Amino acid sequence: MKKMWKIKMLFIVAAGIVVMAAVVMWLWNWLIPVLFNGPIINFIQAIGLMLLSRILFRGIHKGGCQGMQYGQWGGWSQKWGKMSEEEKAKMRDLWKKRCGGGSCED
Repeated sequence: MKKMWKIKMLFIVAAGIVVMAAVVMWLWNWLIPVLFNGPIINFIQAIGLMLLSRILFRGIHKGGCQGMQYGQWGGWSQKWGKMSEEEKAKMRDLWKKRCGGGSCED
């Protein structure tokens, strides 16, 4: 059952990438040549453009704690101040697990 779920998720992710690349390619080829006399791109170049955009605008992260790296605490500083030392230790352990064992401060 779990294997089937993974296969479905892989298919959904791949389909999402294909659709997004097609939209990027269509928008680029519709706007850029007309507005800026830029080149027309193909599908592979659209995927490369999406990857480049992700790197430039989101960066490359080791783990899954991007919200902490960007300082989007969303009221956590007040919650953190009200926690006991045991609760803070539990949260640190949870962050370590979510961030792949690394520090969220990196």
